[in-house]
Amino acid sequence: MVKQVLAPLPGLFYRKPSPDAAPFKQEGDPVAAGETIGLIEAMKSFFPVEADVAGTLARFLAQDGDTVDADQAIAELE
Repeated sequence: MVKQVLAPLPGLFYRKPSPDAAPFKQEGDPVAAGETIGLIEAMKSFFPVEADVAGTLARFLAQDGDTVDADQAIAELE
């Protein structure tokens, strides 16, 4: 069963905690419930994007630096 990870609010999506850091997660990585897979920048603040359930990160639907809307699917977990 595929579960989507949704953006908690509108803003810019980032897969890394900083430009020179490694991504939080790569496709194929295991993800625990509550684990951060990315960040949303809104109003010069950063908010974590967390998985609701455990699984394997199947694919990202938003790319690093993409503008996303609230409740937009960002990634899929299997």
